[in-house]
Amino acid sequence: MSSWKTYVSQTESLPALEQVAERYAVSITPAMEACIASEAPHDPIRQQFIPQAEELITHPDELADPIGDKLHSPLRGLVHRYPDRVLLTLTHTCPVYCRFCFRREVVGPNSHGAHKPLTEAELEAVCAYIAGDSNIWEVIFTGGDPLALSPQRLGHAVERLGTIAHVKILRWHTRVPVVAPSLITPTRIAALRASSKTPYVVIHSNHAKEWTDAARQACADLADAGIPLLAQSVLLRGINDTPQALEDLMRTLVENRVKPYYLHQGDLAPGTAHFRTSIAHGQSLMKGLRGHVSGLCQPTYILDIPGGHGKSPIGPEYLSMHAERMEVEDFRGKKHPYPRPYKER
Repeated sequence: MSSWKTYVSQTESLPALEQVAERYAVSITPAMEACIASEAPHDPIRQQFIPQAEELITHPDELADPIGDKLHSPLRGLVHRYPDRVLLTLTHTCPVYCRFCFRREVVGPNSHGAHKPLTEAELEAVCAYIAGDSNIWEVIFTGGDPLALSPQRLGHAVERLGTIAHVKILRWHTRVPVVAPSLITPTRIAALRASSKTPYVVIHSNHAKEWTDAARQACADLADAGIPLLAQSVLLRGINDTPQALEDLMRTLVENRVKPYYLHQGDLAPGTAHFRTSIAHGQSLMKGLRGHVSGLCQPTYILDIPGGHGKSPIGPEYLSMHAERMEVEDFRGKKHPYPRPYKER
């Protein structure tokens, strides 16, 4: 793979970008590098993975831990925010490093060893914690990117959690099927199915251009193995914040048997303000999707509340309340009366 410096234009300051690379991890896979239109400075793949000088600007409202993982971490590698599910981080490394990553302070080699992969003893401690809380129904593998690990490591974690009766769902959050599709091998797929637990794979994808033929085949292999596929996307200024870009992305996902799940408002991670849109703009985009594309293509517009308070839907409102009746807005923007239930009057 060539250096990211290949994509620095004459109008950009290489010393400034080198400062970015010293602070935040940089990596791009051959699969994504091949998608970059080098002559287009605003190429959506380039913008997601190649450093930008704006990353050196940290605004007062930005946070090193924007969604409050540390506040809910009883053990290293574990976050327990909701009663019935936990996050499990096996590794802090990724095949690619998104320039808007909300964990950008803790992922990659720039963490200087502070966030090494979980040891066997640490994994055992996490499994003991999960086994001790019968409310935990789902384990969500996050990172870093868990599918970047070897099939042996993945299979071991799946088998270990497979011994905990009250855990029913193993969910994998990953970029790998799209950015490094060659890693989706029969051996790795078998590792995800190494126990009787139900696996789900949630793919992070932000633009239809990411969907190469190899990515489509990787997802087909996962789906053909009986693994349900969902997708999370981040609303990104200048990348997917137009009606056409979102429509193309959501339709591409559904065409590849991937159900759009969440569209995230950008988190308050340091140096990412240039990616964030207003919530009002996001709501307008969601209204544009409603009615114009299939219900299969509708994600939930979501905000992860700063400070560790969890996710809340922030989509547009279609219902307004009046004294004797309600009004509901259709996808064309027209409002229609709807009666209140008699018991409410």
